Amino acid sequence: MGILSRASYVVRSKLNALLNRAEDPSETLDYSYEKMRDELQQVKQGIADLTTQKKRLEIQKRRLEENVEKHNEQAREAVRQDREDLARQALEKKQSKMEQIDQLETQIANLQETQDNLVEKKDQLQSRIEEFRTKKETMKARYEAAEASSRVSEAMTGAGDEMADVSRAIERAEERTDEMEARAAAMDELEDTGAFDDALSDKDSIDRELQAGRASREVDTELETLKAELGKSSADGEDATAETDEADVEAVETDIDDAAVEAELEELKNEDDA
Repeated sequence: MGILSRASYVVRSKLNALLNRAEDPSETLDYSYEKMRDELQQVKQGIADLTTQKKRLEIQKRRLEENVEKHNEQAREAVRQDREDLARQALEKKQSKMEQIDQLETQIANLQETQDNLVEKKDQLQSRIEEFRTKKETMKARYEAAEASSRVSEAMTGAGDEMADVSRAIERAEERTDEMEARAAAMDELEDTGAFDDALSDKDSIDRELQAGRASREVDTELETLKAELGKSSADGEDATAETDEADVEAVETDIDDAAVEAELEELKNEDDA
C-alpha cells in the first residue's frame, strides 16, 4: 500500500468515525422516512400524469369515433345522390379514422396496464412506508430510552464527560486549597521565627537580644533616677510602709478605748437617775 493510499484510508476512517459520533439515529430514521414519502409522492405524481395522458387518448378516440360516424353519414348521403366519388372519399376517411382508433386503443391499453402496475407498486410502497414508520417510532423510543439510561448511569458512576470534568475541577480545587493552607502555615511559621524581621533588617538574633537587654537596663536606671530625685530609696519605702501600718493599729486601739470609757460613763449616769 502506497503513501497516498494509506493517507486516503486514514482520512476515510477518521471521517467515518467522526460521522458515526455525529450521527443521530432518530434524525437518520426521520430522514429515511421522509425520503420514502417523497418517493411515494413521485409515484403518485407519475400515476396522475399517466392517467392524464390516457384520458387525452380516450378523448381523441371519442372524437375519431364521432368522425367515423360522420363519414358513414356522408357516404350514405353521397350514395343517395348518386355521387359515388364522394361516397368513396367519405369511406376512405372513415377507414383512416378507424385505423387511428385501433392505434389509440392499443396505446390506451398499454397505458392502462402501466397504470395498474404503478398503482400496485404504489400500494406496496405505501404499505412498506407504514411498516417503516411503525419500526421507526419503535426504534426512536428504544434509542431515546437507551440514551436516557446511559446518561443516568454515567451520571451515577461519574463516567460521563461532564462528571469527569466536575471530578477534575474538584481535584484542582482541593489541590489549590491544600496549597494555600500550606502557604498560610508557612507564613505563620516564618513570622514566629522572625524570618520576616531578618528579611527587613540587617541585624541577627544576637543583636536583637543584646538590644533588648540594653533597653531593660535603661528602664531600671531611669527608675532609680526617679527615686533619687524624690529622695526615696527602696529601704525608705519599706520603713514608711511599716510606720504607716503601726499608726493605723494605734488609731484602732484608741478608738476602742474611748468607746469603752463612754459606755461605762453612760451606765453610771443611768444608775444615778434611778
